[in-house]
Amino acid sequence: MLTRFAVAPSGFKESLSAQAAADAIAAGVRRVVPDAEVDLIPLVDGGEGTARALASATGGRLVALPATGPLGEPVGTHFALLGTGSGTGSGSGIGSGSAGTAVVEMAAVAGLSLVPHGLRDPGATTTYGVGELIRAALDTGVRRILVGCGDSGTSDGGAGALQALGARLLDEDGFELPRGGRELTRLHHIDPKGLDPRLAHTELLVACNPYNVLCGERGVARVFGPQKGATPAQVEELSAGLENWAYVLTRDLSVTCDLYGGPGTGASGGLGAGLAALGARLLPRFEVLLDHLDLDARLARADLVLTAEGALDHQTPRGKVPAEVARRAKLNGRPVLALAGTLGEGAHTVPGVDAFTGILPAPMALAEALVRASELLTDATERALRMILLGAGLPRGAGV
Repeated sequence: MLTRFAVAPSGFKESLSAQAAADAIAAGVRRVVPDAEVDLIPLVDGGEGTARALASATGGRLVALPATGPLGEPVGTHFALLGTGSGTGSGSGIGSGSAGTAVVEMAAVAGLSLVPHGLRDPGATTTYGVGELIRAALDTGVRRILVGCGDSGTSDGGAGALQALGARLLDEDGFELPRGGRELTRLHHIDPKGLDPRLAHTELLVACNPYNVLCGERGVARVFGPQKGATPAQVEELSAGLENWAYVLTRDLSVTCDLYGGPGTGASGGLGAGLAALGARLLPRFEVLLDHLDLDARLARADLVLTAEGALDHQTPRGKVPAEVARRAKLNGRPVLALAGTLGEGAHTVPGVDAFTGILPAPMALAEALVRASELLTDATERALRMILLGAGLPRGAGV
């Protein structure tokens, strides 16, 4: 009999936070097994909710402030100051320590959810606010800043962040470039003399998906540009701009790492590359973000592991939460059920996922599905779990 459940979902973009998704799944479990022991483990991947989750896990706090949003207008945002309760593993290098650690969540100031559907143009959006948050974090005296990448609405390679930190991006005539990824094709020279001097004495860490690279056929503009509103012509324009960005960054900032195709350089529309040029370390996000949760031990205690995300498809094994949960669960021989808002090509190929299901009971408009996501996820969990328990109760070899 299944009595112990580990519920470890990511959030559903523009719909449910990871915590809300976990709560919805737990409600579905308890409809079927009222006395179930349910361990809620909402997971962040560097995107929406990361700063809040890490502040909560370490006894830290959020610092609220206004900053420049992706469209260039002020937005209310925040960063986190971690507390002393951090249990991050020694390999991650983000334990709070005496210097203190701040967490800047790029999605909180430059995320896709901050760009209305009718205004989505990744050639125009900017990471300027990310740089402003980094400067605000520096003002608190921390000497370590973790930047969480994910759920971005930008494709400017982190150019806006560097501008906010004091770099001057100049065209062939010596004029400063406007903000936005489409301007990078005109970039001729970077003047770094105005960069905030505190950066030289601050450890910058970037929690990112190592599968995301800046340039090439799998470059970030080609893979994610269309999701952010780019037309095919804009995808090629952005790709060319990011190629030029990598070239000028490497030359003018004397960068020795590979900004074109290095792991994580394409994170958050190329923000990874821009920060790497400043000396940031790009780290696999799950190594950085999950250790403090004691995730492996909690999965090992469960009879069934449930995970979820907005879309289960061929991209899932490339650094998404359900794939990481399934990988870790399988190290302890635990079965895994994945729930998803949509099922795409390759959903059946995610390693470690034993069963999966979509949450939609019938075709419906996207707007309705987003509004009803919690209800749909709870109902889908109930349906799937009843089927699992039915199958578990059948005699071995029985036909159905």
